Amino acid sequence: MSFPTKRPRRLRTRPALRRLVRETRIAPEDLIYPLFVRDAIDEPQPIASMPGHHQHTLESLTREAEAAIKVGVRSFVLFGIPAHKDAQGSDAWAEDGISQRALRQLRDAFGADALLIADLCLCEYTDHGHCGVLEGEIVANDQTLELYQRIAVAQAAAGADVIAPSGMMDGQVRAIRSALDREGFADRAILAYAAKYASAFYGPFREAAGSAPRFGDRRGYQMDPANAREAIREALLDVEEGADMVMVKPALAFLDVIRAVADATEVPVAAYNVSGEYAMVKAAAANGWIDERRVLREILLGIRRAGAQMILTYHAKQAAADIPCWDEMG
Repeated sequence: MSFPTKRPRRLRTRPALRRLVRETRIAPEDLIYPLFVRDAIDEPQPIASMPGHHQHTLESLTREAEAAIKVGVRSFVLFGIPAHKDAQGSDAWAEDGISQRALRQLRDAFGADALLIADLCLCEYTDHGHCGVLEGEIVANDQTLELYQRIAVAQAAAGADVIAPSGMMDGQVRAIRSALDREGFADRAILAYAAKYASAFYGPFREAAGSAPRFGDRRGYQMDPANAREAIREALLDVEEGADMVMVKPALAFLDVIRAVADATEVPVAAYNVSGEYAMVKAAAANGWIDERRVLREILLGIRRAGAQMILTYHAKQAAADIPCWDEMG
């Protein structure tokens, strides 16, 4: 009988060996925790389609951030839900808008211990639910850029370390970079939602943020899920315009895109493990169909292995608390 001379199984025989040769690792500081804060509520409101998450008050937002910091998560992306909406989404740049108040409160509470990322878009703030100013039923790109500039400056002034434009308007990074530099915020980084797909995986988020469009959809400005090369073009344009980091959203159905963008660019790459992906794991786990801890580990490792250096995930606090136990899972 001929026996094999090359035996990869040798490196799998003991836990210590498996840990020694492991190629991909995740630490709590690699995770970014998305949080929702809502104006004019007295108690945090549970989000039915995202078990464990809430529309927070300013007070409960601070408590949730503190709990995440205790397990090692120090980066947060904030989504504000205003009490008032109008056609332009004016609360998005108001000094006393909910996002700006939340940024100031977290900065005061945690100082440099928290990295604050401000999502920059208008869909939560407009009464029509689209990501910019409308001309008829079409989002007017260049008029929208002027509002994005105002929002970016307001967010930076409120304490945001990173501005994260997610509206997928052409030229949004250049417009925001010029406004930040002009107003004395040249030190604030931009995390561009470079490849944000028009995805069905955003459903729970739209409940959480109250951002579903009142008519039509967002396929006129978000990307077609069939396209991968276009994502590289978008990412390279954003880097050329001044993006310090770029993002692919969603993550699981677009692992190939994460890899392609990581290979094509020289800036850090983020991936957004979005609300629908979170909800599917939670629903399957609640029914006893999957081992949630092991599945979550595999999902986050897969996103990281595809090329993402940082992961925005609603699992962040849960995963960070569990990472020290991952070696026990193999």
